[in-house]
Amino acid sequence: MTKGSVPKASYKLAKIALGGAVLVGLGMATMAYAEQKPLHTVEKVELDKYLGVWYEVARKPLSFQKKCARDISARYTLNENGNVVVDNRCYDQEGKLSQSLGEAYVQNAPFNSKLKVSFLPEAVRWLPVGRGDYWILKLDEDYQTVLVGEPNRQYMWLLSRDTDVKPEVLNEYLDYAKSVGYDLSDLIQTPHTNKD
Repeated sequence: MTKGSVPKASYKLAKIALGGAVLVGLGMATMAYAEQKPLHTVEKVELDKYLGVWYEVARKPLSFQKKCARDISARYTLNENGNVVVDNRCYDQEGKLSQSLGEAYVQNAPFNSKLKVSFLPEAVRWLPVGRGDYWILKLDEDYQTVLVGEPNRQYMWLLSRDTDVKPEVLNEYLDYAKSVGYDLSDLIQTPHTNKD
């Protein structure tokens, strides 16, 4: 054995130890995922009350919203097929308006609390691909504030009928999001300078 070399037995033990550590880490991650409780939605949503304009109050970061800097809103209307037309708007740092038109499909009628949303071109939206989950997690009885998320807890939006939300309402909804497993350390609060 030369100076500075590692005996073969030590090398094998190090590989076994490293492999064991990786397996333990994977096992712990799997257990943490398995222990995460299922995400529940509200019992029922009356779509006619839910339609209209909602303003984004806060969200978790999303790649498709990274250019949105302020005045983020969503307008929901029904189309002739009974699906929900989604008209998302926001302004970037330079004040340029950006608009995305999509369509939402109710997945659990008549409860209407789980939808799939597609922003594919209208001609191919009928394809069951490229659709994201839109689950209504918490909604007040007057349909003024709503928490929207999806089962993997990666995406989340807090929406309101008004751009000004009382601090106690904001805290109530964000506390609820945390209680159902959302990590809000990267939360973005949306500034509003006007209503569209």
